[in-house]
Amino acid sequence: MRRLFGSVRARATLGATLVVAVALVAAGAAVLLSLRSNLVDQAGTKAEREARDVASQLLTATSHDQVDLGDDSPVQVVDEGRRLVAASEGLERISGTATDEVRPTTRAGGTGGTTGSDDSDDDADDDTESREAGEIGDVEFTDGSATVDGDTEDYRFAAVPVETQDNGTLTVWAGGSLDAEQSAVDTTTTAMLIGFPLLIGVVAGATWLVTRRALRPVEGIRREMAAITASEDLARRVPEPDTHDEVARLARTTNVTLAALETSVERQRRFVADASHELRSPIASLRTQLEVGAAHPELLDVPGAVEDTVRLQRLAADLLLLARLDAGEGPGDKRLDLGEVARREARGRDGVTVEAVDVEAVGSRGQLERVIGNLLDNAQRHARAVIGVTVRREGAWAVVEVADDGDGVAEADRERIFERFVRLDEARSRDDGGAGLGLAIARDVAARHGGTLTVRDAPAGGALFELRLPIV
Repeated sequence: MRRLFGSVRARATLGATLVVAVALVAAGAAVLLSLRSNLVDQAGTKAEREARDVASQLLTATSHDQVDLGDDSPVQVVDEGRRLVAASEGLERISGTATDEVRPTTRAGGTGGTTGSDDSDDDADDDTESREAGEIGDVEFTDGSATVDGDTEDYRFAAVPVETQDNGTLTVWAGGSLDAEQSAVDTTTTAMLIGFPLLIGVVAGATWLVTRRALRPVEGIRREMAAITASEDLARRVPEPDTHDEVARLARTTNVTLAALETSVERQRRFVADASHELRSPIASLRTQLEVGAAHPELLDVPGAVEDTVRLQRLAADLLLLARLDAGEGPGDKRLDLGEVARREARGRDGVTVEAVDVEAVGSRGQLERVIGNLLDNAQRHARAVIGVTVRREGAWAVVEVADDGDGVAEADRERIFERFVRLDEARSRDDGGAGLGLAIARDVAARHGGTLTVRDAPAGGALFELRLPIV
C-alpha cells in the first residue's frame, strides 16, 4: 500500500478523486436543499391559495355548510377558542394545526357546526380583536401530516385568519401536499447515490490514464539515467519530449547536468593524466641521480637533486591548491592592500618595476599572493629584460597589471593558456620547470574572489595580464 501511494501517479489520482468527491457532495447537498426549499415553497403557496379561497367564501357565506372546503386536501376552520367549526370531507387524521379534531361538534345554540358566543365572549372579543369585519389577515405556515381518504402524507399548512361579521374571527387551515417534494428529493438522492460513484470512478480512471501519459517521459528519463549510472557512460543523454512543459524542461536540465558532469569527469581524468606525466619527469630524474650517487658517490649531482626536489614540492603544492579550489574552498574575508602585496612579491626579482597605489581588497591573502606571484613567474619566463607591475583603482575595481617585453601571446591562444597543464611550444622550449598550472590557478582564484584575469598585448610589446578584483 505504501509503495502504491508512494507514486506521483497514485497520489495525483487520489487527490483529484477526493477533490471531485468533495465537490460533488457539496454540490449535491446544495441541489437537494434548493430543490426541497423550492418544492416546500410551492406546497406553501398552494396551501395559502386554498386557505385564502376558503376565507373569501367565509366572508360571504351565512352558514359553514355553504363553504366548499374541497376533498383533495385537508382543510380546517377553527374559531378563536381553537374549536373546530368545519373540516373537509374525507379528513381522518391531522397534526400540525391548531387542533387534531377532524369532525366539528354541534353545540347547543349553534347550527351546522357554527360556534355561538355568549356576552362574556363578545366582551372578550371586543377587548382583544381590532380587525374589522371582512378583513383577511396575514398567513402563517407550519408543517404537519394528515390522512385523507386513507392516504397519509406530510403537508405544508397555511393558517389564514379572517374576521367575519356573524361568527367573529375564524382561522382557515389548508394543507399543501409535500409528497411531490419528498418524491423529487428521494429520486434526486437516488440518482446522486448512483451517479456520483460512477462519476468519481470516471474521474479516477481518467486521471490515472492522463497522469500515466504525462509521466511516461519521466519514466523514460528515469530508465535512461539508470542505464547511464550502470554503464558509467556520461556521453549518453536522456530523451527530450517534443513539448514545452515541465517534463521537457526537466529533460533539458538533466542533459545540461550530464554534459557538465561529463566535462568535469573528463577534466578530472585529464588532470590526473597530466599530473602523472608532470610528476614522472622529476621523479625519474631524481631517482636516476640518487641511483648514480649510490653507485658512484663522487658523481652525485646534489644541486640537480635539490632542484628536482623543489620542482616536485612546487608541483605538489599547485596540485593541492587546485584540489582545494575544486572542492569549493572559499576566498576568505581578510582585508589586504594589493599594492603592498605587489611590492613584496616583486622584491628581489631582476628587471621588475612597480607603480602601485594602496588599494584594498577582501579575500585570502595566501591565494592572492599566489596569483600575483604566478603572474610575475610567468612574466620572468617570457620577458627579455623588463617587467612592469601596475596597481591602480578603477571605479569599483582594483586593477593589477603585469606586463613584459617578450613575444606576447597569440590571440588564438589567449584562452587556452589558462587551461591546466597547457604550455605553448615556445614556452616549453624556454620552460625552467613550470608544469603549466600557474595561470590556471591564477584565473581560478580570481574567479572565486569575484574578479577576472585576462591577457592582451602590452603597449610596448609582449603580454599584459590584467587582474580585476572588486573593491569593498
